[in-house]
Amino acid sequence: MTDFNPNEACAPNNHYFGFPYEYKETPLVLVSMPWDVTTSYRAGAAHGPQAILDASVQLDFFDFEIADAWKLGIGTYPVEESRPIAALSAKMRPVAEKQIAFSEGRLKRYPQAKREADRRLLEESCQRANAWLEAVCDDILKENRHAAVVGGDHSSPYGLLKALSRVHEAFGILHLDAHADLRKAYEGFTFSHASIMYNALQLKQVMKLVQVGIRDVCQDEQDYAASQGPRVQQFPDIALHRRLYEGETWHTLCQEIITALPEKVYISFDIDALQPSLCPHTGTPVPGGLDFAQVRYLLSLLRQSGKRIIGFDLSEVAPAPPLPRQQADEWDGNVGARVLYMLSNTLLASL
Repeated sequence: MTDFNPNEACAPNNHYFGFPYEYKETPLVLVSMPWDVTTSYRAGAAHGPQAILDASVQLDFFDFEIADAWKLGIGTYPVEESRPIAALSAKMRPVAEKQIAFSEGRLKRYPQAKREADRRLLEESCQRANAWLEAVCDDILKENRHAAVVGGDHSSPYGLLKALSRVHEAFGILHLDAHADLRKAYEGFTFSHASIMYNALQLKQVMKLVQVGIRDVCQDEQDYAASQGPRVQQFPDIALHRRLYEGETWHTLCQEIITALPEKVYISFDIDALQPSLCPHTGTPVPGGLDFAQVRYLLSLLRQSGKRIIGFDLSEVAPAPPLPRQQADEWDGNVGARVLYMLSNTLLASL
């Protein structure tokens, strides 16, 4: 610690933000989850954790609202421990692509026996990935510390949600996303990126789901949300912007969002909640969305509200594929790193 100067350039050290903390000594541990087997539009989120890690060391760490924020204690679970998950994701992605192509009618010849065998293999692989994360987070939570997931597609944090459900009798989820993620077994995948909130609601400890910024949903999802009554409350992008255009303030809307949440809050942040200009290579970009300042203000008010943030995930950050003889576009990782720092500080300052 005596050698770390937050005013100088950070050297990459396989820790998010280049911080010198050992993860066993910090109140917050960031766990990489390089997984994107079920992504239905375009893959790449499995490379999100590394893109964020690479970009995070060039941040400046002064926070205008939280004094000495960098000292709060953000640790990094050893990145090398997640490499088997990355390898499993890379192995299973081509298998999943066959399933997706068949479900979309693009693949005509896929014998049923082979299709069923592949489906079982994919299901088992998703369960293995979830079990790994759940075990890692269990160990962190047992030490009265906090875990957060850096994905990966939005199916990535399910293991953390399972672990939290054993520690907390009741909590709510603040879900920022372009999508509702309330589909059941989308394209045949139980643990789909499009099903994470449906799966979360199967946990009885999740007493409230507050969805902010959603703008690309299907009728089945809306019907399911309605079936949950007040347990699911939505603030769609179209409604938020209409109210802003008609004279309400973002402050008023944020207060309404926060009031809808219970005392304990888990934040699930899909990067495509933001405007696509901030995450152009995410798996399923959608026009519209929140700007960075709106998210920062919402999280600031949440921190000041007195509610306790018990964990979070940042999902669907995907770096641009490198072009021949050109450096890869690092914008997605750059934005993702800043969102990750903001989420981390929000959680730690809420304790």
